[in-house]
Amino acid sequence: MALKLHDTLTREKRAFEPAKPDRVTMYVCGPTVYNHAHIGNARPAVVFDVLFRLLRRLHPDREVIYARNITDVDDKINQKAADEGVEIGVITQRYTDIYHADLDGLGCLRPTVEPRATAHMGEMVALIEQLLAQGAAYVSTGEVLFNVEAFDAGSGRYGALSNRSLEDMVAGARVEVAGNKEHAADFVLWKPSKPGEPSWAGPLDPGTGEPMPGRPGWHIECSAMAEKVLGLPFDIHGGGLDLIFPHHTNEIAQSCAAHGLEANTDYARFWMHNGFLTMDAEKMSKSLGNVSLISELLERQPGEVLRWALLSAHYRQPLDWTDALVDQARKGLDRMYGTLRRVREAGGEGPTEVPAAFIEALSDDLNTPAAIAVLFDLAGAAERALNAGDGETARARGGELAAAGRLIGLLQQDPDAWFEGGVDAAFKAQVEALIAARIAARAAKDWGEADRIRDELTALNVVVMDGPTGATWRRG
Repeated sequence: MALKLHDTLTREKRAFEPAKPDRVTMYVCGPTVYNHAHIGNARPAVVFDVLFRLLRRLHPDREVIYARNITDVDDKINQKAADEGVEIGVITQRYTDIYHADLDGLGCLRPTVEPRATAHMGEMVALIEQLLAQGAAYVSTGEVLFNVEAFDAGSGRYGALSNRSLEDMVAGARVEVAGNKEHAADFVLWKPSKPGEPSWAGPLDPGTGEPMPGRPGWHIECSAMAEKVLGLPFDIHGGGLDLIFPHHTNEIAQSCAAHGLEANTDYARFWMHNGFLTMDAEKMSKSLGNVSLISELLERQPGEVLRWALLSAHYRQPLDWTDALVDQARKGLDRMYGTLRRVREAGGEGPTEVPAAFIEALSDDLNTPAAIAVLFDLAGAAERALNAGDGETARARGGELAAAGRLIGLLQQDPDAWFEGGVDAAFKAQVEALIAARIAARAAKDWGEADRIRDELTALNVVVMDGPTGATWRRG
C-alpha cells in the first residue's frame, strides 16, 4: 500500500519512496536536555515513533534508520550547570535519562541512532570550514556567520520551506541587527564561549590560520549530525511546526551551501512538521509556565492514555490538551481492553493480522484519527459477534484489533492487568471479595448493603462495571 506524506517544502501530499533500495532514513530534532520535558515536547516524539513503526511495516526488506538527536550544549544547559556548580555533562546526562524514561512510559521505541552534539564537534567544525572556504560564511568579532543573502541571491530559495520571502522572515522575526552582521538575517555558526563555559577548538580563522575556540550555533549541529549518521540526501526530516523557521530553514541553507547542492531537496527529500499542542488554546511552553510535565502526567495516567490522546488529532493539526481529552482517551482504551477481555474469555484472539483499512488510514499522511476509528469498528464488530454467539468472528476481529493497536504502540497490556492498574495480589483479592459480596447482596435484594460495598470500592479508587456477563472492575 503506497504511503503518502504531506511535504512542508512542496506544500502537497506526495507518494513516498525511499531514495535507496536498501534503507529508509529519517531524522527528527530531539530535546535540549536541561530540564524535564512537557507533554508538548512528547507530541513529535510520539508522532514520529508511529511513522517509524509504519515505515518498518511497509518496508520490511529495507533497514529503517531513525535518528533523533540530543542537544547537549546550549545557553540554558550552561546556566543550569553554573547554578548547580557542576559540569554540563552532569546536567545533560540527568535529563537525557529522564527524557528516555518519559518516552519509554509513553510507549515510544528508542531511535536507531541518537547522536549527541558534543560528540560531533569535528563534523561541525569541518562543515563550517567548508562554508568559509566557499565564501558562504565570514568571520566577524570572533564569530562565524552564515551569509544568507549570498545563498538566497534573490531566488527565494532561503524562504522556500516557510513559503515566505527573506524580507518577510526578517521583519516577522524582529531580528536584531547585531553590529557584526553584514545582513540582518545572517546567523551564527560558531561563537566564542563566555568565561567558565565549555569550549572547543573551532574552525580556523581565515585571517590568522589559528583555531577559534568556542562552541557551535544551534543550527549547524543538526546539519552536521544528520549528514554524519544518515548521509545526503536523507528521506525524511521531522520536527515541530515551530522549527520551520529559523532552525530548519537554516539547516537547508548551510548544508546546501557547504556541498554546492542545487536543490533544497538534495538535503532532505521530505519535510514533516507536527502542529502545536496547546493548553486552553494557548501554546504550551516553559517560558509561559503553562506546562504539564510528562513525568507528572505518567504518575496519574497510564502511558497508553497519554499516547492515545496525542494521536487523537491529525499530527499536522493543533491539539488542545485538556482533562476532557485525557478522559476521552481513557474511555476509548477501556472500551478496547474490555472487548479484548471478552474475546479472551470466549476462547482467545484469532490470527493477529493488521487489517488493510488500518494500514490504509496510516498510509494517508499518518491519519491517526481515521486509524483510531478503525479500532472502534473492530471492537464493535467483535462485540456484535460475541453477543450473537459467533466466537470465530469475534476472535478474528479481536486478533485484528490487538495487532492494529500494537502497530501504533497501543493495547500492549494484558486486559486484566490494564483494568487492575498494576495492583498487588492482596489488593486484587480484597476487591474481588468485595465484588462477590456485592453480587450476593444484590441477589438477596439487600440494596443498602450493595450500596455500602460500592462506596467502599469507590473509596479504594475502584470502578465497578456491570455487564451482561457479570461485574468487572478497574482502578479509577
